[in-house]
Amino acid sequence: MTLLPLRRFLPVPIALQATLPDELARVCNIELVDARRIVSIVHRTGGLPERAPATIRRVALDAARAVGHVPTIDVEARSASLQDPFVKYAFRLSDGAVIETVRIPLEQPGRYSVCVSSQVGCALACAFCATGRMGLGRNLETWEIIEQVRRVRTDLRDEPPSSLVEAGIRPRTHGVLFQGMGEPLANVERVIAAIRVMSDPSAMAIDMRNITVCTSGLPTGIRLLMREVPGVRLGLSMGSARPSRRRSLMPIDDAHPLAEVLVAAGEHARATRHSPMFAYTLLANENDSDEDAIALADLCRSFAETNGVRPRLSLIPYNSIASAGEVDPFSPSTRLDAFRAALLSRGVGAIVRYSGGGDVGAACGQLARPLVKERRKRHAVDPDTVAR
Repeated sequence: MTLLPLRRFLPVPIALQATLPDELARVCNIELVDARRIVSIVHRTGGLPERAPATIRRVALDAARAVGHVPTIDVEARSASLQDPFVKYAFRLSDGAVIETVRIPLEQPGRYSVCVSSQVGCALACAFCATGRMGLGRNLETWEIIEQVRRVRTDLRDEPPSSLVEAGIRPRTHGVLFQGMGEPLANVERVIAAIRVMSDPSAMAIDMRNITVCTSGLPTGIRLLMREVPGVRLGLSMGSARPSRRRSLMPIDDAHPLAEVLVAAGEHARATRHSPMFAYTLLANENDSDEDAIALADLCRSFAETNGVRPRLSLIPYNSIASAGEVDPFSPSTRLDAFRAALLSRGVGAIVRYSGGGDVGAACGQLARPLVKERRKRHAVDPDTVAR
């Protein structure tokens, strides 16, 4: 039996990483100021203060008994792109599953966003997404979502890019993008819980306006986001503005047609006054014709007229999702400029999203790992050791 001292137990993510200060103060009967201090230390270090109150140790003990092992996230691989400053992390979970997370550099030096996963795999099977080819393993727990951000922050702190060190710039995590592995709104309750912790001043203190949740189109989840975390921004994967074409690319359209999704997105826009981001992956001979562009432009104009909020349109060049030895199901479009011109002819502008890290499989649509069925051997926990 491996005996783990308190400071190693969980790095306590399951007990404290997903807990807000007011909840911690209430459950453990401690002052709110002490709860805030403990939460702050947990999110900075990944563990408890060495002199944590006995009530906090009791929380850890209860978690140990309930879980029966030590949940952890291990860094299996860290892949830095050679063509741009993107970094991909592969994290192995305690059940053996592996998820991927991407550190994205922003325009201002020293600022980064973290593209996080919300599920192991994905059930929605979008044709242009590598994760969709995996199938669904399971939903991530709240602490597993949060821990991705904390690990990236720790890496930035401990090994900042040399260019920033030379310039005397301290790197910081500016935002979070729920566009990694999985459909976040299929795990919406845990995603919302994670957002609350990420944005709490005592925890990660990330401005909610810098958190974007991207969905393939689950109306109920969109409305729940609107009610529970209205400061968060919404992203919507379009596939195509033409229903039959979208249905062939995104099977979710059978259950939730784009028109239904746009109603929910419109409600979100009117309630929050945030412009939704419409993400459109350009695929050669699939959705890149002038007719496709005109249909998309008309959809954007109709959305703006109906809701009084103009959507932001982001065009994404296709990134290969073929595994070694496979034939790629799609090709990148060569009509990007023509497509943008067709949009502009209808009065709709669009940005072209730079999707970096393609050389390490970190670009948009490329995140994928084989589902792991075998489980790793779990550490035994001595409750008496944890309680001390």
